[in-house]
Amino acid sequence: MRVLCVIPVRGGSKGIPRKNLKPIAGKPLVAWTIEQALAAKEALADQHEVDVVVSTDDAELADIAREYGAEVPFMRPAELAEDTTATEPVIEHAIEFFIQAGRRPDAVMLLQATSPVRLPGTLDRAIKQFAESGSDSMVGVIPIGPFIWAATNPPTAQYEVMARPRRQELTRETFRYRENGSMYITKTEIYEQYHNRLAGEIELFMLDEIEGVDIDAPIDFSVAEHQLQQINA
Repeated sequence: MRVLCVIPVRGGSKGIPRKNLKPIAGKPLVAWTIEQALAAKEALADQHEVDVVVSTDDAELADIAREYGAEVPFMRPAELAEDTTATEPVIEHAIEFFIQAGRRPDAVMLLQATSPVRLPGTLDRAIKQFAESGSDSMVGVIPIGPFIWAATNPPTAQYEVMARPRRQELTRETFRYRENGSMYITKTEIYEQYHNRLAGEIELFMLDEIEGVDIDAPIDFSVAEHQLQQINA
């Protein structure tokens, strides 16, 4: 299976200026995701072909991406790098570039640089699971307890309050799962047909709780840095 791994990073960021370049645990934020993807590429070299590509509109980010070993075969057009730009058109732009280059992927792995905490082996495990599952798309999720409420009027529980389960009694089916945006794998034809990262038969990929951080605010940098230092100690 040929997998196009796309790491989309813009130079601009309203919440945290130049976020993707910001140092964290000794490296620029984007470098962690690049290195994790390259590690998966090496681990799976005898089973799958993985191209690791950074899609960016920013020359400094492009230089850093190349320094850490990613391909940057094109610069993202300005119309695909606005605050309101969805991720799917960015991925489709990368797919089209590789198709035109005669390197059509079977599937695309979308990795968000703002989720830099991934355990060793997570990404190669994800690609293996996707290939073996026969699914059309896969989403990384974090397990959470089933004790979820909806803010309706009146509030409603998403579990049976009169038969509250103990945590040790919870099963895969009774847990709930939070999509954290870290990782998606999708067949190329799903993007072409639905223009969405998730469609068709969808598989869940279980991430560890420690991998659940998503950097949106300055405090998230501190949390992610602590976790990265622990994992890579």
